Amino acid sequence: MKFNGRKASRVKMDHKQPVHLMGSDGTWQRSCLLLDVSQTGAKLEVEGTLDVLQAKEFFMLLSSTGLAYRRCELVWIDGTIAGIHFINADGKRKLASPRPATTQNVAQSK
Repeated sequence: MKFNGRKASRVKMDHKQPVHLMGSDGTWQRSCLLLDVSQTGAKLEVEGTLDVLQAKEFFMLLSSTGLAYRRCELVWIDGTIAGIHFINADGKRKLASPRPATTQNVAQSK
């Protein structure tokens, strides 16, 4: 499902999933609820103060042990809701992968 003309399809959670945000240096952590997610980012409801999210990068921990995580950066904040982008290992934002070429698409482009 796409929201507001986004490039990547977002999956809206039927039940809010608990996740945690943690500073890249491990000095802060916030509890959150995952509201929706895509290949390139997510929307979260953050508990506590949001001032720490102004950090350039942070991690979204998907498991209680911290073994499943995504490297992120803040895109926007509206009250207690925040939008984040996922970052690749090379420091670049993840891009939505283009649709695979089909025979019909290839024939139309010739």
